[in-house]
Amino acid sequence: MEPRLQRRVQRYGWDKAAQFYDDAWKEQLRPAQDKLLEMAEFKPGEKVLETSCGTGLVTFRAAGQVAPGGEVVATDLSGTMVELAGDLAKKQSIDNVSFYRMDAEELDLEDNQFDTAICSLGLMYFPYPAEALKEMHLVLKPGGKAVVAIWGERKNCGWADIFPIVDKHVASEVCPMFFQQGTGNTLNHSLESAGFENIDTERFKKTLHFSSREHVLTAAFDGGPVALAYRKFDDQTKEAVHQEYLDSIAPYRKNGGYAIPGEFVVAKGVKPVR
Repeated sequence: MEPRLQRRVQRYGWDKAAQFYDDAWKEQLRPAQDKLLEMAEFKPGEKVLETSCGTGLVTFRAAGQVAPGGEVVATDLSGTMVELAGDLAKKQSIDNVSFYRMDAEELDLEDNQFDTAICSLGLMYFPYPAEALKEMHLVLKPGGKAVVAIWGERKNCGWADIFPIVDKHVASEVCPMFFQQGTGNTLNHSLESAGFENIDTERFKKTLHFSSREHVLTAAFDGGPVALAYRKFDDQTKEAVHQEYLDSIAPYRKNGGYAIPGEFVVAKGVKPVR
């Protein structure tokens, strides 16, 4: 897919998914987010950049860890995600965060200003992940660190058939290279090519629990990356893709819900002091 079109698909797809995202994925993604925050080692007073902030699941936790005196600048390609996150910040009286709709591959920010840059489960969606990492490198202070969480290898993610199932019905090519960065040492190499050193990586498997048929379908089709393509389907096609997906995850049915295997990779790199 042409990069400009891929960005449009991602932007408007996540606009559609935003209202479902938290309820569908909050608990399932928490292990990766916990590890990212642990490896980030935030300190009070730090200035943090977050790309692909979504509805702020990581943003607000980071904001608490850099207080007092610190701040988080959070960006996302989806305007709806940014709007929802901003509203949540106001409701929760969190005043050390700011949200901007911004392309992670073209950050409109000054260089050498952040202590830490994070990206939680967003890198897989970028047309050029290495460019996004280079942008993070540019805006970090010398000695600053980047911490990135992604999904791991396709073979270790039991929900992975969602992409070919949807693509079979509409030529969306939503995430043509979704698992690339999580395969082997690809993420390490990408961080190195972006200029980072002292790279530390942790790969781990977790079971994703969904309470019911409705929960697992909402997460897959309404609250995830295929949301825009899914909206194009008529009711008959929706029923067909629902059944195909449920068949693909049938081995993971448990107690009326689903326990689906997943794998995450979290990596940290440091911008050299030159």
